[in-house]
Amino acid sequence: MTQSVRAVPGLSGRLLARPEVGALVAAALIFVFFLAAAPAFRSAESFFTVLYQSSTIGIVAVGVGMLMIGGEFDLSAGVITTTAGLVNSMFCWYFGVNLWIGALLSLAFCLLVGFLNGYLVMRTGIPSFLITLGTFFVLQGANLGVTKLVTGSVSSTDISRIDGFDSLGAIFASSFKVGPVTVWITVIWWILFVALSAWILQRTRIGNWFFAVGGAPDSARAVGVPVVRSKIGLFMTVSFLGWFVGMHTLYRFNTLQAGNGVGNEFLYIIAAVVGGTLLTGGFGNATGVAIGAFIFGMTSLGIVYAGWDPNWFKAFLGVMLLLAVLVNLYVKRMSTTRKAG
Repeated sequence: MTQSVRAVPGLSGRLLARPEVGALVAAALIFVFFLAAAPAFRSAESFFTVLYQSSTIGIVAVGVGMLMIGGEFDLSAGVITTTAGLVNSMFCWYFGVNLWIGALLSLAFCLLVGFLNGYLVMRTGIPSFLITLGTFFVLQGANLGVTKLVTGSVSSTDISRIDGFDSLGAIFASSFKVGPVTVWITVIWWILFVALSAWILQRTRIGNWFFAVGGAPDSARAVGVPVVRSKIGLFMTVSFLGWFVGMHTLYRFNTLQAGNGVGNEFLYIIAAVVGGTLLTGGFGNATGVAIGAFIFGMTSLGIVYAGWDPNWFKAFLGVMLLLAVLVNLYVKRMSTTRKAG
């Protein structure tokens, strides 16, 4: 009898020490709340619309969460999605070349931005917050200035008639029907990216490096972990996933507004934090980040389905962020106490 009584607290302690538990409980409560408050939320179509909304944030949030586990931030993650689409669109429209060439050029450009972010952070010692804030302003200004210079407006031209549009659209912006439900391919890609991230973080030596460089970079360097390469690789991962979402946005809507993407970087960070990723690095997982993105999708659309003023969404994000930080600190203490015991 005594042994069984001791086993239960041990099990609950292990569960509470997992990064995603708080987000999972919050997601369940929010889901039940909107089921009761918004009748339109109860249909299968609405659920898959929520998944789509979550995927457009969740794909980049996967990379941002990994970067935060590695102890860094990327405030250019939102605006680079628009940069990616604009480079592809305007290059091919202006020079009259196949969209595949522009897509590959855009990918190379985004990876270069990620490399430069990581390189500057590691070689200068300037906090990533400041380096990527500078990148944010450079990209934001270039998006607006170059687009207006090339097209005469702040939006790109329609690319739907350029060669390569259909094949790229099938990869990045297609959808299919499952009964009455429309499933966007970004939902599938999101699941795959989350699964890949979870495998890397939990099952590979590279994943161990990411936790090490975020939790104790000096100790990691002392035992031979390639700190510089690891962090540069994480910045480039964020840029790659930003490119991916930029391609989706371009090939779904055919055109882009040059000012789009600003502010999304905070949504990615909030998704990661709500999912259990610590702002101090070294703690978190991909599943938690995915749940955080799902909470974002549920709330942003649930408020609309309930017929409420959507301006309340920002207030909700602020409350969720504050609560998540408090919960994450508690979970971290639980995990540390359990390991010490």
